[in-house]
Amino acid sequence: MFGIDSTVLAFVLLAGLSAGAIAYAFLFSRISDEKNVDKRLQSIKAAETDRAVVKASRDRVAEAARRRKSVQDSLKELDDKQRAQNVNVKKPPLKVQIRQAGMNVTIERFYLYSVVCGLVVTLLAFVAGLPLIVLPGVLVVSAFGLPRWFVSFRRGRRVKAFLKEFPNALDVIVRAVKSGLPLNDGIRLIANESPEPVKTEFRRIVDSQQMGLSIPEATLRMPETMPCTEASFFGIVIQIQSQAGGNLSEALGNLSRVLRDRKKMKAKVQALSMEAKASAAIIGALPFIVGLLVYLSSPTYIMPLFTTSTGHLILGVSAFWMSIGIFVMRKMMNFEV
Repeated sequence: MFGIDSTVLAFVLLAGLSAGAIAYAFLFSRISDEKNVDKRLQSIKAAETDRAVVKASRDRVAEAARRRKSVQDSLKELDDKQRAQNVNVKKPPLKVQIRQAGMNVTIERFYLYSVVCGLVVTLLAFVAGLPLIVLPGVLVVSAFGLPRWFVSFRRGRRVKAFLKEFPNALDVIVRAVKSGLPLNDGIRLIANESPEPVKTEFRRIVDSQQMGLSIPEATLRMPETMPCTEASFFGIVIQIQSQAGGNLSEALGNLSRVLRDRKKMKAKVQALSMEAKASAAIIGALPFIVGLLVYLSSPTYIMPLFTTSTGHLILGVSAFWMSIGIFVMRKMMNFEV
């Protein structure tokens, strides 16, 4: 019984194996084809993924290139505009200087004031007893030099006051932009709340907007009335941000930090050059002090310088060479930061 069951069991196993071998033989090609199809689909999906990654990378590179080209074009355009404005910033005509000084005076009235100033100073010099030969020189200096010096003095003092408050104004605009306010509201806030002359300059930007100009165009005009590099920086930052995009608050914050660093550097340079300035002042005043002491001790010894033609010639040549020395020392002590 056991032998029969073993024979039947072996027969069944052989039959099953035979059937499986036959089925595998028929299905092998189909299974192989399906595997090949799966492999092909996987390779196609991988290739599509690689193409998508490459395309995205190319798009990012192309976008970066476009933005870089846009920034370069903007910088070139701004550089051309800046060169065109340098004439009015470095050596502006008298009418522009009066406007930059914050003086509401027409050019005709300024010339009238200059003539009056020249006549008054010349009259005072005549009353003081100066020789008649000196009075024409006093008239020329007081009529042409003194009023222009006053305009230059007012202009420089206004620029210093602007630079002192301008970084604070930029910080206010940065906070306003970060809090969600548009740039227009930040500029209006400065135009209403900041001290002079920052208030007046930003008021001009607001007025230019109301006349139809955009903010970048209005800010680029600021150096026309405020002749300093910092005002040009502000206009360039606004212009680039409007054309190329980016974080405006970060850009203005960086500009504010740069302006504060420039101010610190100027103060450091001024402190380091004080010794040279003191030496120059002593050297420049020394001839006058020595002349006064010699006059007090022995007047007859020094009076020929003022009473003879040879003495006048010596004084003129000495004044010329002394002026050259003062000019050279001034150039050596002044540094542009």
